[in-house]
Amino acid sequence: MSAEMTQIMGEFIGTMILVLLGDGVCAAVNLNKSKAQASGWIVIAFGWGLAVTMAVYISGFMGPAHLNPAVSLAMAMTGAIGWNLVIPFIIAQMLGAIVGAVLVWLTYLPHWSVTKDQGAILGTFATGPAIRNYPANFITELIGTFVLVLGLLAFGQNSFADGTNVFAVGGLILAIGLSLGGPTGYAINPARDLGPRLTHAILPIANKGNSDWGYSWIPVVAPMVGAVVAVGMYMLMV
Repeated sequence: MSAEMTQIMGEFIGTMILVLLGDGVCAAVNLNKSKAQASGWIVIAFGWGLAVTMAVYISGFMGPAHLNPAVSLAMAMTGAIGWNLVIPFIIAQMLGAIVGAVLVWLTYLPHWSVTKDQGAILGTFATGPAIRNYPANFITELIGTFVLVLGLLAFGQNSFADGTNVFAVGGLILAIGLSLGGPTGYAINPARDLGPRLTHAILPIANKGNSDWGYSWIPVVAPMVGAVVAVGMYMLMV
């Protein structure tokens, strides 16, 4: 396998693990009869922080482990990767997110039929606003992704012992989730939201409702804008 294909495969595998563990903790908290049911937002935030950490560790030996189209865009803008890799990375990330979401559905297969709350089921796969206000929701996702990308770029200016930088990334995701995740559920990653949302729409999930396509553009567009803004800020800093 060529070096380029290895990197693309790393994005697929890493994003699959990210969504499997990340949406997995949402399923654990949201679905009826789960042993973790109703354990709350702190569990979800910690779960996503660890999901990112483990996904990067699992796939990082294959490539940069962006696992996020907004991050890939930012890294191309700074010259860290070639522009020729951006579209292949995004496709791999999307496919990985879809497969990860399918695995979550299979993992919790008996629980969908005993969960009647359509919002809780969709919330297992994709994000949604606590208060539906599209301009405000857009700003929230933009700010969250701005912090994510600026943090990742700043980490590159620091020295870490081998392998420990991944814990900093996981801590950054945790901090964003705890501090900024309340209004929208902090997608901060177009693939993480759109891939599982498509999966929700396609799979024969018991008791599911609609996939809220009216909101779906926000966790796709806002993170990409936030990434561009973060790169602009970073360029002023260095």
